[in-house]
This record gives sequence, structure tokens and C-alpha cells, in this order.
Amino acid sequence: MKTNKRRRNVIFSLVFLVLGFMISFSYQNTKKDDGQEISESQFERDLDLRNELIEQEEKNNELYKELKGTQRKLVQLEKDLSNEAETYYNLAEDAEKYRIYLGKVAVKGEGIQITLEDGEYNPKEDNVSNYLVHEHHVFKVINELYISGAQAISINGQRLSHNSYILCNGPVIEVDGYQHPAPFVITAIGDSDVLEGAININGGVKDLLVNDNVRFTLEKKRTIQMDPLKVN
Repeated sequence: MKTNKRRRNVIFSLVFLVLGFMISFSYQNTKKDDGQEISESQFERDLDLRNELIEQEEKNNELYKELKGTQRKLVQLEKDLSNEAETYYNLAEDAEKYRIYLGKVAVKGEGIQITLEDGEYNPKEDNVSNYLVHEHHVFKVINELYISGAQAISINGQRLSHNSYILCNGPVIEVDGYQHPAPFVITAIGDSDVLEGAININGGVKDLLVNDNVRFTLEKKRTIQMDPLKVN
């Protein structure tokens, strides 16, 4: 009786052992399958994200190329605008110079003042005109001043224009129809050092005038102002 009972216990133990092994094996397989499914799902999500990232990088590259192209166009546009601004500035500057040269606008600046006076008459000389200031003396001074960069010139306060004329009429000179007696005060606006150097150069205008018995004086002026020409 005891032997039979022991035999049943052994059989039940074997049955339970086999049943436990089967349950354990089934659980492991189920767990393995579930893990595989999760892994594949994760792989698909990773693949989708990777594709989206690649697509986004391609879009970023295209946008970067567009940005670089726009920047190049902007730089070129800035250069063009700068060149145009410089051109307009130069044109405006030239126009202002021409208006000054034509006497259309008032002008103010540094310059020099030259005074030409008749020389002291020598009774031993037969020709008194050798001691007078003539129009060619005035011409020499004016031409030298213009060559040296004078912006505006006046004679005895009368401003000259691009088509002014000077004539000698006895003891006076005539400037654009207006008569002026000696002394003749020639005023020029420009770089005073340059103008002075051009007039005083050895063998230049000053020496020629002095040799012609013309009394010559030159004075630098810090500020000279000339009104525009009056339109008749």
C-alpha cells in the first residue's frame, strides 16, 4: 500500500515537472515572439525617421543654396548701388563745379587777392603807357589762376564768367562792358597755397609783371565770398 502511494507521488512529480517545463518553454517562445515584433516595429519607426531626416537635410541644402545665391545677388546689388551712388555724387559734384564756373551760384572759401597798380612814371621815359596796367597783364594773372585751379575770380568785385571779356579802353579796362580804373584787385577762390605758388614761381607771372613796371602785391585770404552773376 505504501509502495503504491510512493509510486503515485513519483508519477505526479514527473507529470508536474513536465507540465512546468512545457509552460516555461511556451512562455519563453511567446516572450521571444513579442520581443521580435517590438523590434521590427521600432525598426520601421527608425527607418521612417531616418528618411524624414534625409528629406529634411535635402530641403535644408536647397534652402542653403538659395540663401547663398540671394546673398551673392545682394552683395552685387550693394556694389551696383554703391557705384551708382558714387556716379551720382560725381555728377552732382561736377554739376556744382560747372555752376560755379558759370557764375550761377554763390561761392565761398579761401583764396588770394592780387592787386595790380600802375608803376611810378619815370619822366625820362617817352612812353607813359609803359607804366600802365594793360588788359594783357590782367589776362596773364587770370589765366594762371584758372590753370592753377581757381574756382571763381573777380576783378574789382565784378565776378567773371566762362565767356567774360576784358578790353583796354584808355586809362581803364572794360570787363563785360563795365569800366574799371586802376588799381585792379583780382580775387580768386581756391587753394591759397597752390595759387600763391603758381603766381610767385620764378620766371612766372609775377616776374613778368614786375619787369613791365607793374606794382604787384599778393595777399592770402582765409575767407572770400562771391555772389552769383546778375542776369540782365
